[in-house]
Amino acid sequence: MQRYIVVDLETTGHSPEQGDKIIEIGIVIIENETITNTYNTLMNPNQSIPPFISQLTHIYDDDVKEAPFFSEVVKEIIHFFESGYFIAHNAQFDYEFLNAMLIEEGFSPLNNPVLDTVELARIFFPTATGFKLNELANYLNLTHDMPHRALSDAFVTAEIFMKIIAKLKTLPFETISHLLELEPFLKSDLFAILEKEKQIKAYKDKQKAIDFYKGIAFRKDEQPDTLSFKETLPSFGELIEDIYSSNGLLKQALNRFEMRREQKDMSELVYDIFRQKKHGLIEASTGTGKSLAYLIPAIYEAVQLNERIVISTYTTQLQSQLLVEEIPILQAILPFSFQVALLKGKKHYISLDKFVKELPHSEDDHYGIVITKAMILVWLTETVTGDIDEIHLPSSGYYFFRKISAESEDIQDVHTPWHRYSYYQKAYEKAYNADLIITNHALLCTDIVSEYSYLPRYEKIIIDEAHHLEETAAHHFGLQFDYMQSVFVLNQMGTTDDGRWMTKLAHALPNQSKGKILNQWDAQFMSFRMELDEIFRSIYEHVLKHSSASFNDIGRLQYDINEVRLSEPYWQSIVENMHSIHILAKELCILLKELMMDPFIDSYLLEQIKQSHDFMESIQKKLFAIFLQSNENQVKWIEIDTTGAKNAVYIYAKPSNIADILNKQFFDEKQSVILTSATLTMKQSFRFVQEQLGLTNGQVIKSQIATPFNFEEQVQMLIPNDFPDIRTDPEEFIYSSCEAILSLAEITKGRMLVLFTSYDMLQRSYNLLKEMFAEDYTLIAQGITSGSRSRLKKKFQSFEKAILLGTSSFWEGIDIPGEALSSLVIVRLPFQPPNHPVYKAKAEKLKETRKNAFYHLALPHAVIRFKQGFGRLIRSNTDRGLVFVCDSRIKTSTYGSFFIDSIPNVPIHYDTTHRLIKKAHTWFNQKDSI
Repeated sequence: MQRYIVVDLETTGHSPEQGDKIIEIGIVIIENETITNTYNTLMNPNQSIPPFISQLTHIYDDDVKEAPFFSEVVKEIIHFFESGYFIAHNAQFDYEFLNAMLIEEGFSPLNNPVLDTVELARIFFPTATGFKLNELANYLNLTHDMPHRALSDAFVTAEIFMKIIAKLKTLPFETISHLLELEPFLKSDLFAILEKEKQIKAYKDKQKAIDFYKGIAFRKDEQPDTLSFKETLPSFGELIEDIYSSNGLLKQALNRFEMRREQKDMSELVYDIFRQKKHGLIEASTGTGKSLAYLIPAIYEAVQLNERIVISTYTTQLQSQLLVEEIPILQAILPFSFQVALLKGKKHYISLDKFVKELPHSEDDHYGIVITKAMILVWLTETVTGDIDEIHLPSSGYYFFRKISAESEDIQDVHTPWHRYSYYQKAYEKAYNADLIITNHALLCTDIVSEYSYLPRYEKIIIDEAHHLEETAAHHFGLQFDYMQSVFVLNQMGTTDDGRWMTKLAHALPNQSKGKILNQWDAQFMSFRMELDEIFRSIYEHVLKHSSASFNDIGRLQYDINEVRLSEPYWQSIVENMHSIHILAKELCILLKELMMDPFIDSYLLEQIKQSHDFMESIQKKLFAIFLQSNENQVKWIEIDTTGAKNAVYIYAKPSNIADILNKQFFDEKQSVILTSATLTMKQSFRFVQEQLGLTNGQVIKSQIATPFNFEEQVQMLIPNDFPDIRTDPEEFIYSSCEAILSLAEITKGRMLVLFTSYDMLQRSYNLLKEMFAEDYTLIAQGITSGSRSRLKKKFQSFEKAILLGTSSFWEGIDIPGEALSSLVIVRLPFQPPNHPVYKAKAEKLKETRKNAFYHLALPHAVIRFKQGFGRLIRSNTDRGLVFVCDSRIKTSTYGSFFIDSIPNVPIHYDTTHRLIKKAHTWFNQKDSI
């Protein structure tokens, strides 16, 4: 009988060495896969509990003053650990903390085998949305009534562990065998459990849903081929009435559905634009239900005319929403069948062939790569797409995935042995046969740029989140060089005697191929690496001390290459050195090309050599284009990470004007391109986005779909008239902003999003707020609090009194409906930094045509950004909240009306901060108009 002791500790802090103590312990015993016993007690730490811990756990000093000390219950606790596995969520913390307390009391430390449910959950539930306890509980549909209380957390951890064991029992013999090979490099003592299950599996029949490729088990794609046949479709008008009427198909499918005239209007508009073979600009406000509104006519048009229609989104979040939420609804209610396929770039899909070759443990495999391999092994038994976005790898895992992605697969080479096992090939074939293809802006722009077709041929497309198209297109028509990322790949290549890839290649090559080529490689490769390191270290130092360099909104120091005088001695030396690097890279490419031509090279080595050749060739071409080639339409700049390595350098080159390129290579080539977003206009005009994208009035039908929300009842906008001028007294402005944030937070109990336009101001405000209200609120800040944007959002939603500070990407894509977000603070109007190289280049072009750069570029961009920020607050008919704009220019400047006239009508109050706070308190708490 296997016995498991599941433990959770609540403590005063993270370090017993610095005097932190246990305030609560929860223990759950599992025997025979059943919970057989529990234990729970509060403990007196003989010290005050920090306010943050009390807020998190709801354990206060009064709760523990009569509780026993650890010394009084230690023997009772030790009894539970006489035999069995020690299990905890993030087990290292609980195990080491408990042992430190035992040693302090004169007892021997525990010596149980340890299982960490964080690690095990990552491996056995690789598609989970997150691996914190509450995230896993939600994912596995477990009840977690009292988060951050020891027994509740231990009980949920026990249930998660039993789910893990149940999942293990479903895995094929081959998967378990490979996990056993990785087990010595994991934190959990999993060998005996895996070995036992492997022995059981050895005598069982193979699972019917599982297929195999070179010893790797993966799930069969058992979706049946759908026979296409012509169905009799109703007229579009009849279909729309059937769908949107008060008791129509949508109402029957969704009890929560409310008839919205705006949604129906948009569906009819999209259909009309398709029929007229025109392009369309549709601004659809939040709450319109635009996804369903455009999907219905797109699907109808595709099926009726037997042609593909593409839907492109900017975020994977929206792609997932379309596939998981909207498409199933339409498949259920539409009176005809249709096929939908998701297609992304090759780098998103795993290559089974490459994974087989990279799976054996290497001495270079650190913990992150071991976990990544284990996660992928389990995920392959579940996925039918092979799309890596289905799982959440550790950050280092994505570097490993680049080595095993389908990037180098040839879609036209159907004779390769792995072709029928290729996830990318299957995705492309499904897209080829689909009525509707869902893709992303990145692949769309790659398709536009490239001579090769990355998307099956199409004539009509709907681009959602269209305000990102210009930026994405500029990125794909431009270049970027990440020095540290390049170094990572170069380090993987190495020399013939450093144990890296080239060493393995030299050992694997037949004798006939080992001649002068490999002898030349080491000297030339080391020369290339040394010169590359030296020049980028020099560039880093130059940018660091140059007076014209300035920080951008993500905290990097930015330097405009376009403004450099080529006659400067420093820049002349850079150019000369780049010539040398370019020649060395070219020589390395020639060596690799010669190896590729060798008839004795097998197919696996040939593929690896080709990848190295393509990488070296990309470095050569990028550095040549950026440093040695002049292009009047290219804007070039350097960014450095001042907190990172001494040569963490990023170089960018982008076209200053993408409009003509898009017009000729995209809009003129397609019958109908419909662009939609909640933010396409400034002061009810589409002029700015038309100019950015190169759309003329004769090409395009324009429409604004009104919002269904009652903003006049749901929102109050507050603008102070007594803030210091940031231009003359920035410190006082920040102090006043933080005071206002604190005052509003008291009204809304936190639940606040604060948007900044610069990382520097965010950081300074964060430090000041920490001083001003100490532990009263949970302060979460982009770039300071660890985690991705989605992780910070989840953290914000998990605390009762939280304030989230964000810049850049936080102005959009953060959806926090309901009371979780009750106030929005916009610290500054979101004008682009005037020193950004792309902005400066565009402004110069406008001046040449005698146009005002501020009104034709800076202001429209800021207004659209402001609308995106404003849209974070109200996400449903029941939401209500306060918008506090610290920047009084929205009322006092000649251009302020452009911002106000571009958002829905809301009550606006321009007054002293004191009066605004009083009005906010009255409206928010009494729900009366003010």
